[in-house]
Amino acid sequence: MTRDAYLLAGPTASGKSAIAAVLARRLGAWILSADSMLVYKGMDVGTAKPPPEEIAEFHMGGVDIVTPAEEFSSGAWLRAAAEWARDVPAGVPIVIVGGTGLYFSALLRGLDRRWTCPPPEYPVIKIDRALVRERIRERLDGMFMSGLEEEKRRLHERYPVWSRTASLAIGYREGDDAAKILTRTCQLAKRQDTWFRHQATPLYVAPEIEAVWTMWRERGPWSVIFDG
Repeated sequence: MTRDAYLLAGPTASGKSAIAAVLARRLGAWILSADSMLVYKGMDVGTAKPPPEEIAEFHMGGVDIVTPAEEFSSGAWLRAAAEWARDVPAGVPIVIVGGTGLYFSALLRGLDRRWTCPPPEYPVIKIDRALVRERIRERLDGMFMSGLEEEKRRLHERYPVWSRTASLAIGYREGDDAAKILTRTCQLAKRQDTWFRHQATPLYVAPEIEAVWTMWRERGPWSVIFDG
């Protein structure tokens, strides 16, 4: 199944989710999250998962799919995305936002295939790395105030053994402190930037609502493949 969708990628803490939410309301769109950690149930505070009312408002896909005890993959995400897309009514726009570049690649050219054409082209937030670091620091302060330590304790009690993929989540390892989480999150943002630079043909856009809106009107929507 192929559907048109408005895309927005970018590193963590670049403001992409907030921008996408504003524009999705403007479009009357449903949102698909392309974030490899939002798929885990109960991992809410530490992944900056949107609040339940926002998830419901946008009929958000790609969230709360498996528990931390379960393994997950790009193929599993693509199948879940295809199942979600089948429920999107005809004529309702789709917005896809996230920081997991492999998910965008899967939607735009599939998985496990040889490709000789250039990497897929889509909008990517371009933001100064120092600003991202400051935003990460501020967001991390908010996470601890919102109960990150309690969430981590509760999840490890309920799921003593985590899957390999869930264990990659930043902030949920035993003994993690604020300094370690800050460093690892900044490293993640750098890796995401590198992915989009080398594994995509990024259409760089400022982290501003109207800048993204102009990009979408001029270059979008994009044709995506829901063939899970």
